[in-house]
Amino acid sequence: MAIYHFSVKVISRAAGSSAVAAAAYRSASRLHDQRLDCAHDFSNKAGVVHSEITLPDGAPERWNDRATLWNDVEAAEVRKDAQLAREVEFAIPRELTQEQGIALARDFVAREFVAHGMVADLNVHWDVGADGEAKPHAHVMLGMREVSEEGFGPKVRDWNRTDLLQQWRERWESHVNARLAALDIDARINRRTLEAQGIDLEPQNKIGPAGSRRLERGEDAERAVDHLEIARRNGAKIVLQPSVGVEAMTHSQATFTKRDMAMFAHRHSADQDQYERVLGAMKASPDLVELGTDGRGEARFTSRSMIESELRLQRMTDGLAERHGHEVPATALARGIAAAETRGLHLGGEQQAALHHIGTKTDIALVVGYAGTGKSTMLGLAREAWEQQGYSVRGAALSGISADNLEVGSGIRSRTIASLEHQWGQGRDLLTSKDVLVIDEAGMIGARQMERIVAAVHKAEAKLVLIGDVQQLQAIEAGAPFRALAERHGAIEITEVRRQSEGWQRDATRMLATGRTGEALKAYARAHMMHEHAKRDSARKALIEGWNRDRQAEPAASRIILTHTRHECDELNALARDALRRDGTLVTDIAVKTAQGERLFSQNDRIMFLRNERSLGVKNGSAGVIEQVSTDHMQVRLDDGRSVAFDTKSYADVDHGYATTIHKAQGVTVDRVHVLATPGLDRHATYVALSRHKDGVHLYYGKDDFADRGKLVRTLSRERAKDAALDYDTSAFAERRDIRVAMAQMFAAERMPGWAQLELLAPEPAQPSIQRGMFDGLQLGTQVHQAPPSRGMFDGLQLNASPLPARAADQAKTLETAVARYARSVEDMQGMTVKGLPALEVHKTARATAAVALDRLQPHGARDLEEAFAHNPGLISEAANGRAASALRALQLETEMRTNPELRADRFVQGWQQLKARRAQLDTRYDKEGSDAVRNQMKTMAQGLEKDPALGSALSKRGQQLGLGRQWSKEWTPGTRSGDIGHELSAHVRSRAVKHELTDSLGRGRSRGLGL
Repeated sequence: MAIYHFSVKVISRAAGSSAVAAAAYRSASRLHDQRLDCAHDFSNKAGVVHSEITLPDGAPERWNDRATLWNDVEAAEVRKDAQLAREVEFAIPRELTQEQGIALARDFVAREFVAHGMVADLNVHWDVGADGEAKPHAHVMLGMREVSEEGFGPKVRDWNRTDLLQQWRERWESHVNARLAALDIDARINRRTLEAQGIDLEPQNKIGPAGSRRLERGEDAERAVDHLEIARRNGAKIVLQPSVGVEAMTHSQATFTKRDMAMFAHRHSADQDQYERVLGAMKASPDLVELGTDGRGEARFTSRSMIESELRLQRMTDGLAERHGHEVPATALARGIAAAETRGLHLGGEQQAALHHIGTKTDIALVVGYAGTGKSTMLGLAREAWEQQGYSVRGAALSGISADNLEVGSGIRSRTIASLEHQWGQGRDLLTSKDVLVIDEAGMIGARQMERIVAAVHKAEAKLVLIGDVQQLQAIEAGAPFRALAERHGAIEITEVRRQSEGWQRDATRMLATGRTGEALKAYARAHMMHEHAKRDSARKALIEGWNRDRQAEPAASRIILTHTRHECDELNALARDALRRDGTLVTDIAVKTAQGERLFSQNDRIMFLRNERSLGVKNGSAGVIEQVSTDHMQVRLDDGRSVAFDTKSYADVDHGYATTIHKAQGVTVDRVHVLATPGLDRHATYVALSRHKDGVHLYYGKDDFADRGKLVRTLSRERAKDAALDYDTSAFAERRDIRVAMAQMFAAERMPGWAQLELLAPEPAQPSIQRGMFDGLQLGTQVHQAPPSRGMFDGLQLNASPLPARAADQAKTLETAVARYARSVEDMQGMTVKGLPALEVHKTARATAAVALDRLQPHGARDLEEAFAHNPGLISEAANGRAASALRALQLETEMRTNPELRADRFVQGWQQLKARRAQLDTRYDKEGSDAVRNQMKTMAQGLEKDPALGSALSKRGQQLGLGRQWSKEWTPGTRSGDIGHELSAHVRSRAVKHELTDSLGRGRSRGLGL
């Protein structure tokens, strides 16, 4: 989404700024500052894609050199509070390519600034934000004086006019919108409504009801103050840019109600006054769309972008529906079915119909299959048929375990959708016209992600097959695209359930699939598979007892415990392990540090893997039994029979695997299932939980959660199917908004042939955008719209990083997570210190564990991060709250500092000069105590050189910068005070010599010319 951002500020010495340093930072270059006699080196800064200096007529040619230009600017200003340069910063629409964005910025700078006599230093940054989206913007540093062939003349006060700034802002809006229109890009910016930079809202701390009550009573409430401050900032951003709030509301739901909007405004405001302003701004936003009323008579709303996304999805799938490029002859399918029967694979009538549907129809085909209907078997035959025709078949699913099940069941090489998109975003493993892409569990995919998938298929002229069940778990993200596409293009159904061994259980699964949850529960109650208990706690214990009896009676059978929340999973896993200890299955517990904290594991323990790891061949959701375990090593026999061994310091994403969430179990098939029902369930989760089994399922619940059987049935029958924006009549919206033409075209197109639809609707972009993941192509040091006030020469330094390959991007993401984890441990310990309490052992352990994890990813990483925190304590809270990019940049800087003595020398010189100036000020005030304190700091710095010979050696060439006088000429040698500190001598000798000279200088008076 194109955003409007245009700001102007002055770079001034009064704020401690240097024009040379500012130019070096914005251009990612190394420039020598003649006034300060130091180098500003930001050559490793990432994201700068274009730099150029543009001079007005009559300006000296020497100013094409950036260092010369800005040193001349510094020389022209003699006042200690001089205004050095004006900086203009503006956002470039992300819809443009880099070349188009650079041209846009160059044209504007030439017309509005250079043509009026200003020197302009333009730098275009193409950063990538935390959301994985590009955040292109430009920094333009402008001279403030007249120019002639001789150099700078007097300052031009006319350039400071307020009306000129307004003119620039208006002309930037017109300039951008004209260029977007010329390029046929359907996006516009608006200076009146998009003043804020960026669109993300900060995550808020959860303080809970008890914390809220303490806050209301005026008592100390942990994190409550931070919670309100974040809410205040978020509210202010929404008031300035209401689209932020509207877009946030459609992150997980395509539509919402007035009540939803009120709750959102309450969560993102600090008081009643701000709440009203936030709610009012959102209601008045042009991005808010009123859709009509739902089945309960409530008004429903959505965002403009949500409707546009669904329209684009419809348009592209209509195009796929008109293509017939991947057909398999019916005779070939018949031969495949006959060959399968000789191998003992017998397809039912519905399965055969589904096979013909996806094999002989258009380039988009949808199959709605109830749980356990043998979809994977049918897909296996389809794969064979496609491959015989020369096509390549790929598979994908939302979760790793679902992708694994698809691959095992059908033989289709499969991976997660996130992994697939990541590869596409890196330009690798792209689809071709010879590909068939099969998406399993498609009902769990949100509208925006489905749009990205369809865009890739449409662009490549490939074929898309969507397999799913609209009644199982709903999409995590907004929308119900699988259901909407099935309604629009038609889908073949497979309703013949095969998974359950008994006929009445297969009937019960069909009841669950068709919304007759109450009837299915009655069937299981008649079979004595529903167990009521007084409290949830007793229901848990009864579940474990039943599970344990079943385990002992049929040890070879597969089984799983399912519930709704991870907290309940932890409780049930602990009870299951207690039962196994009592019968001797588990003997010796070993404490292992995992990503979830310290866990006890034993030989014969069942564990679950929680992260995809290709080198081990495990997915998120893979499970197995521990064969060997120590504090840092495991060997596990997976359920598929393979044995894997790994170091827990390298892979620690494991947990006990007796119980898991229902959400993680979609796609799983086992012999027996035990379910704990809690109030968070609905008909979709109930359907999944009660259809995973082959032989039997038992459901347990407590009367403290469900007062009677009727309450249980009502809760487990709740309909929570997600809707789509286009489910509602959008004609009223079309009449009120400027996409009226697009909507009218869509309605007209529905009555025309497919080819005419595509011609009538807006054409496909030449490069359909594939949205990238949060850390794809991560650049260390992104989103630098405005650098924070610098405390030192290297604060804000960004390290160079071109778009990273997939493995490097994953490593960068993991490293940022480790930095955030370490910062949280530091913040927790500091919180105890602030309260005057000693750190708890759990805090110390967490910090040590986080340090080990960080050092494993980057040697000496914890030490380097501590140095970064020492130089900028504000990074701790920022990283601890999930915004670790700045801390990660600072860590990389400290790593370079540690390994590069020249950089350490730069920092030492700067610190020494600052302390020297401070001491001189104190001396002029006759503040002996303060002067002595500064002298002791400088003495400590000098004595520290004994521990860092390389630094001392680097400083040996910087005598004048350190104020050591002329005797430190190039001819000093030890003992004669002539020559360099002997490059032929050892670093230790040179370091000691510098230390002694610096220490001696602290005792010299003004007569020695040291200015101390």
